[in-house]
Amino acid sequence: MTREKMSWQSTYRNSKFRHVYGKVGSREQCYEGIPITHSVHDNHFCAVNPKFLAVVTESAGGGAFIVIPLHKPGRIDPHHPKVCGHQGSVMDIKWSPFMDNIIASSSEDCTVRIWQIPEGGLRRNMTEALMILIGHSRRAGLIEWHPSCSGILLSAGYDCKILIWNLEEGVAVKMIDSHPDVVLCMSFNTDGSLLATSCKDKKLRIIDPRSGKVLQEADCKNTRVNRVVFLGNLKRVLTTGVSRWNTRQIALWDQEDLSAPIMEEEIDGLSGVLFPFYDPDTHMIYLAGKGDGNIRYYEVSPEKPFLQLLMEFRSPAPQKGLGLMPKRGVDVGECEIFRFYKLVTLKNMVEPISMIVPRRSESFQEDVFPMTAGAESALSAEEWLSGTDRGPVLISLKEAYKRPNPAGLRASRRDRRTVKGIDLLQNTSPNTDKELLKTVHRQQDELRKLKHQLGEKDQRIRQLELELKNLRNT
Repeated sequence: MTREKMSWQSTYRNSKFRHVYGKVGSREQCYEGIPITHSVHDNHFCAVNPKFLAVVTESAGGGAFIVIPLHKPGRIDPHHPKVCGHQGSVMDIKWSPFMDNIIASSSEDCTVRIWQIPEGGLRRNMTEALMILIGHSRRAGLIEWHPSCSGILLSAGYDCKILIWNLEEGVAVKMIDSHPDVVLCMSFNTDGSLLATSCKDKKLRIIDPRSGKVLQEADCKNTRVNRVVFLGNLKRVLTTGVSRWNTRQIALWDQEDLSAPIMEEEIDGLSGVLFPFYDPDTHMIYLAGKGDGNIRYYEVSPEKPFLQLLMEFRSPAPQKGLGLMPKRGVDVGECEIFRFYKLVTLKNMVEPISMIVPRRSESFQEDVFPMTAGAESALSAEEWLSGTDRGPVLISLKEAYKRPNPAGLRASRRDRRTVKGIDLLQNTSPNTDKELLKTVHRQQDELRKLKHQLGEKDQRIRQLELELKNLRNT
């Protein structure tokens, strides 16, 4: 029990990200009037980079997605031009990590297409793709860019195959045929030398993407693994799924030994897929559930307890998917370490959620913003296919730092009221007595929950102090 207390104290006190909080963008920063797709496929249907926001939309007679310049929030024109070249519904979209005007899309029409968006956004509907990649015999459900090579793209289809595309030549150079069922998720490690996959057959696999050889395989008989993500250079893999008792859970694995998970933890009893997002710069993992408005975030360490829960951002509006801004697009001056773009289907709206480290210093925070992946490709497709591995080309975010306005800084500190990750002023002011009453009741519920949690922690502290005293006496 003494060891448990020491571990709890050290992780609680030493984390510089202990007080990270989520802040929802104001109404003026949201994108409204977007007919978000009604597809039930477990994808995000949203992609973002420092220039554009792309969202899969409802479209008659084929598939389409809308591309909005990031600096033009507000209500979107119902006749805003779309990218509508697919013959079937769009299932996945992802921006190139290296060229902000290039986006890939996969569709139920079994094709993967590469599009080049003009500077400033679309002025009319785009139907002609830069490249059409044909190779899947059934619908293409997933796409994934190589993390350090601009010429390599992976696609996974309902034909249970993963195709590796050489975009410099426009051809498929490898087919990975190691899955007996549909691939649910793909994740590259930092330099793109390994690929982790989760499959409908309840198995987790670590694959050499160039040879297609399965290096490690875990048979998750008691769990259903849905999503998988590599944890940077820690040689760890994190999965999310459903336990035998139908509760959502996470598991941590050693990428070199998948015989058993290092740790497992049950999260809650909700049914939506749990999406993991990893930030290698801060060693934080974010877990966002589809269909609920919560985002939990943990700090990852190479030693026990491996995952330390920091806090939970809560929102009453359920999320259909989340787009993730690359680190080079965050607001360094506001100490913003992560930014999501949340699809709210009930309001046909996309709202930004910023994860912020509260700091009073008015200088660049080097410990919070280390060197991060930039937009330069580290190697060509030919080099990677020949066996060369290189990590992403790193850049410093110091040049993007802008000293905050002191008057605005004081106002934001004075106005912000957060309770366990909830911005109590994130919504517009209530216009009626009924809305005001709802707001009061919601805040009272939160206060009751916090008081209950505080009482539990106080009781736990007293118990540990008593046990420590007994140990000293013996």
